[in-house]
Amino acid sequence: MVAKHNVVGFVGGGKMAEALISGLLRDTAIDTAQVVVCETHPERAQYLRDTYGIRSCGFEDLADRADIIVIAVKPQVVPEVIESLAPHITDRHMVISVAAGVATSTFEATFDRTPVVRVMPNTPALVGQGIAVVAPGAKADQEHLDIAKRILATTGVVLQLPENQLDAVTAVSGTGPAYFFLLAELLIDAATSVGIERDVARDLVVQTALGAAVMLRDSGDDAAGLRAAVTSPGGTTAAAVDVLEERGLRDIISAAVHAARDRSVELGNKA
Repeated sequence: MVAKHNVVGFVGGGKMAEALISGLLRDTAIDTAQVVVCETHPERAQYLRDTYGIRSCGFEDLADRADIIVIAVKPQVVPEVIESLAPHITDRHMVISVAAGVATSTFEATFDRTPVVRVMPNTPALVGQGIAVVAPGAKADQEHLDIAKRILATTGVVLQLPENQLDAVTAVSGTGPAYFFLLAELLIDAATSVGIERDVARDLVVQTALGAAVMLRDSGDDAAGLRAAVTSPGGTTAAAVDVLEERGLRDIISAAVHAARDRSVELGNKA
């Protein structure tokens, strides 16, 4: 748990950090004095101070104040962050990394006395509907995992998996929202091509997506079974699904997931 004496320090103040900050302040017992952020863009730092009432500071001050440090930067920036934090990190800290593709061993090579937990969240965390997967590093125990889970639980569902699966997770749930946004974009465009007003098309697509997701979550059936149940032979759904299958949608989705997984590995190797 995040206790009253804990201070959570965020390195990076982007959208994912903001989702976590917002969730922490909304859904846990901690207050604004227990959250600090190190954000290099002055306008963004000012926004976070004004919006959430938290403090902003530099690397040394953040490490001095915080005992839980959340690395919420792009993977390309991680080496610079490690170098800046290295003189100040001790065994009283724990590190939670949400940097895509970056292994816990990358941090442990420098922070050799510090437990590290790697996390793969996704952008629906911004509306409290995210899913995050946590994986422990070599020195992280159950207490550290519980702290990470409690922080992430303020933004949605949390799962735990071995770290060697996180690049694949990145390709499914981390990148996944973009797949659904693209499908929604294409459905809306197609709807307008058959005479539906764009605003109406958007409503139709959004509610259909929401309803289908809830059915998949709550029905107990798998996706293939639900699809088959609404696909009557010779019907309109069958006509549409036949086109998607014939034009290789399965291969396209598989190739996209593999490409995202490979890119996650590549980014981690560069960090």
